[in-house]
Amino acid sequence: MIVTWNQQYRQAVIDLWNEQAVKDGYKELTEETFERIFTANPYFDRDNTFVLLDQNEVKGFACGCTGDDLPLGEVAGYITCIILADRFQTDQNYQGMLDVLEYRFQQLGKKQGEVLFFNPMLLPWYIPGTPKHEHNNAPGVPIESKLYAFLLEAGYVERAKECAMYLKLDGFIIPEDVRTKELKASAEGYTVELFDTEKHNGVKEMLNGFNNLLWQREIGQCTAEGVPVVIAAYKGKVIGFAGPVIRQDNGRGYFAGIGVLPEHEGHGLGSLLFFKLCEAFRSIGTDYMSLYTGSTNPAIRIYEKAGFTTVKQFSVMRREFV
Repeated sequence: MIVTWNQQYRQAVIDLWNEQAVKDGYKELTEETFERIFTANPYFDRDNTFVLLDQNEVKGFACGCTGDDLPLGEVAGYITCIILADRFQTDQNYQGMLDVLEYRFQQLGKKQGEVLFFNPMLLPWYIPGTPKHEHNNAPGVPIESKLYAFLLEAGYVERAKECAMYLKLDGFIIPEDVRTKELKASAEGYTVELFDTEKHNGVKEMLNGFNNLLWQREIGQCTAEGVPVVIAAYKGKVIGFAGPVIRQDNGRGYFAGIGVLPEHEGHGLGSLLFFKLCEAFRSIGTDYMSLYTGSTNPAIRIYEKAGFTTVKQFSVMRREFV
């Protein structure tokens, strides 16, 4: 039997998560982190959160979310997770949980289901081969998981594979050819450095040029409040960014993204921004960095040049409802 969310199931769902989801690399949940990720999240919807019961015992948990202010939010619902106990990982049970999620999406007028990195319910996961170094968000469904195989059979189309990449920062240095590239860019009127309100202007215009609401909100707030952000500027006007530069309590370097306005591409600014970002993280004692990027994204070569390696792959998936 599948029922909608009730707080009475919380501890049993946490126990299920810590038994099953961790097998796919997700970080364990506590009452505090469960509340932060799920029930206290502004996008939490008890009618889009489900529990599979067998003889009144919790054997499955599924959660989705919607929001018109999210990317694709007017047409899409996001699948956050579907977790099943060992003996209940059947196509029938996966389909049952998927059906109730999709039905709720359609009730709310959504036309498609998405497994996508814009999901605001962030699921942290451990980076393989490390002492529990972690990334703050899963950008899709792990390709080695049973859920991935099921979603493919259920009609979800893989739109991209996201490569999760990792670098320990203790030995990071900027290569000489990148330093040379910086000198060339400087001769062309470009600088790449930390944002300074007295030297730089045009942050809002730059962010509007990317048409990315998350960047507009986060980078705009950081530059306004003095949180370090690496920027590229042309004669003082900001035309690109990488950051913010924030060391998390777990030792990871957190950053929201990197971008250069199209009209200023071709000067090597993307790679300069990224290497300067790594340098800025190392300078504040950051232990490691992790990021994800599409497997076909040319920027992957920049990350590999900096020493990053791919440690895990996730799938971005979509199904359009009839």
